[in-house]
Amino acid sequence: MANGYLPIENYGAIGDLRTAALIGINGSIDFFCFPRFDSPSVFQALLDDEKGGRFAITPLVGDARHRQLYLFDSNILLSRFLANEGVAEISDLMPLETATGTPQIVRRAKTVRGEIRYRMVCAPRFDHARVPHRISMTDDGAVFTPEHPQLPALRLRSRVPLRVQNGDAVAEFTLGAGQTAAFVLGEARQDDPPPADLNAYVSQAFKATLNYWRNWVGRSHYRGRWREMVNRSALLLKLLTSREFGSIVAAPTFGLPEVVGGERNWDYRFTWIRDASFTIYALLRLGYTEEAAAFMGWIEDRCQDANPDGSLQTLYGIDGRRDLDERILPHLAGYRGSQPVRVGNDAYRQLQLDIYGELMDSVYLYDKLGSPVSSVLWEALVRLIDWVCDNWRRPDEGIWEIRGGAKELCESRLMCWVAVDRAMRLARRRSFPAPVARWHEVRDEIYRSMFADFWNAERQAFVQHKGATALGAGNLLIPLMLFLSPTDPRWLSTLRAIKEDLVDDSLVYRYRIEQAPDGLRGHEGTFNVCSFWYIEALSHSGDVRRARLLFEKNIGYANELGLFSEQLGQRGEHLGNFPQALTHIGLISAAYDLDRRIEAAGRR
Repeated sequence: MANGYLPIENYGAIGDLRTAALIGINGSIDFFCFPRFDSPSVFQALLDDEKGGRFAITPLVGDARHRQLYLFDSNILLSRFLANEGVAEISDLMPLETATGTPQIVRRAKTVRGEIRYRMVCAPRFDHARVPHRISMTDDGAVFTPEHPQLPALRLRSRVPLRVQNGDAVAEFTLGAGQTAAFVLGEARQDDPPPADLNAYVSQAFKATLNYWRNWVGRSHYRGRWREMVNRSALLLKLLTSREFGSIVAAPTFGLPEVVGGERNWDYRFTWIRDASFTIYALLRLGYTEEAAAFMGWIEDRCQDANPDGSLQTLYGIDGRRDLDERILPHLAGYRGSQPVRVGNDAYRQLQLDIYGELMDSVYLYDKLGSPVSSVLWEALVRLIDWVCDNWRRPDEGIWEIRGGAKELCESRLMCWVAVDRAMRLARRRSFPAPVARWHEVRDEIYRSMFADFWNAERQAFVQHKGATALGAGNLLIPLMLFLSPTDPRWLSTLRAIKEDLVDDSLVYRYRIEQAPDGLRGHEGTFNVCSFWYIEALSHSGDVRRARLLFEKNIGYANELGLFSEQLGQRGEHLGNFPQALTHIGLISAAYDLDRRIEAAGRR
């Protein structure tokens, strides 16, 4: 059953706003958490090819060429196999509405040309492959029951005859041109009657799901030059949204490495305050005010549930839970031997001062472009800003969640300035009561600190942290957050220094590990969101022609579906958790800014 590890970029994602699954170009579902994004995984062959478990439909053809595509403006995935025997196609989707109210995976194999034999293997491995299961055959399929009372059982339905092999459901079948075979995997419930006609149910689910995604993306206000890429990014952001809670996960996966064979393997199935804030900006720019409002509601709940001193955690569970203790799964080999495989994320314990700036910027923008924020939220924000005023000088782990010890970081200091500045603006615009005189004093003190503590006269640049000479890509936010004019001489010299130290053509490192150790072994690739920040910083500075060139080069590093991971390796391979929301947020922001400036130049 071992298929070998595919490159990370050889996957597509489907989802239903509760969870998501990753499907390889070989037709195998190799990652799936059930029933929520942050639930234990039931398929995790992506993290252990031998023990992980998968749900594979494989055309038994020789030397097939593989293609993957989304049906246009949707999250329905097609995997094609082109071979001498003919053309096979596997359609994958997750319906947005199901009878049980829990996720389902709907798969349909179809022979487009020729006559092709297929093999299907459904091999769940419950609780991250730690809990064994029993399998029982039914009239219309099989039921997998984990030997743990708190884990839900799974039911596989199909008209194709199934057999049991080593605890897995297996089938082999042949389809001629135009013939199909359907499989539906979901939770096994006693009160869940089988559909009268499985094929009709699959057809109806296909149409309803396609209509949902197309109607949703049709609401976008974006009509610019890169509509297909922006729409794909928007569809991904929606895919990673929890319909129940309004939160958005950073990525649907855990354990995918930032360097193959290394230890930089994290769990991203949570909601970061930072990412949430950037997401609100992207959604508002595209016209998705309902999604931004739902996310703002989640943010408001976190502010109401703040620490006693008014501060927030760096990240939370999608339902707002605070305890995200990091644990290692030693029984999993890791993607191509990348260990340890971690679930949970101890970054929730870190101090990351930048989150307050991103949060306040998003609140300010939502109040301006969405709906006025409530007085209840404002009261919580006053406590939060007062905490920032008392703590902005503290060393912290910063935007990149370094594990080598806290430092006084330039980007964190910058975002503390943003937090106080946006709070002052919001107080003035809405006439909210606030200690504005004190805030004004602190804001100006932070401003002066940026030049006193982080400006390196020899390098003519803002450096990564106090006392350093190394640069960090987080400082690309300086003009984007309106701290300095994008044509300020000090910013332009910083931009040139960043280009010299961190930029390879259109690709940008978040920092150079050899210059700024982060407490972990090994190296890493270029960071995709930093590449888009660099492009937007160029655009802001007036170099629109070069920014457009680099943007169009950069989107060429997406996989064939238009999806990005967190990082790119030396060969342009995708690294880190996949697909990553923050990268696509950066893409949307850069595309929006470039379109605006190109149009303005054309009018002039």
